[in-house]
Amino acid sequence: MTTCNKEHRYDPYFSRLPKDQGDFGRHKCAGCAYEAGYQKGMKKVTAIDMVTEFASLPESQTDSVRHKSPYVAYAQGYADGLFNSY
Repeated sequence: MTTCNKEHRYDPYFSRLPKDQGDFGRHKCAGCAYEAGYQKGMKKVTAIDMVTEFASLPESQTDSVRHKSPYVAYAQGYADGLFNSY
């Protein structure tokens, strides 16, 4: 599995996300999840397979994204992308 090296790992925005150390999505980068959701929202995608989406996300346990919910990050990214698509 790849490891995220993007600067969003240090973005304090992600500190507000709920903690999540569940099985599915464990250690996935919340910043990358947000970006993936944002892109789907911008395209107004209506059917999303979360298993497939999360399979391609890199892992990260760095700073602001450590143990943060990739589900919530993805959903917030989707909502923001959808909003900005108008």
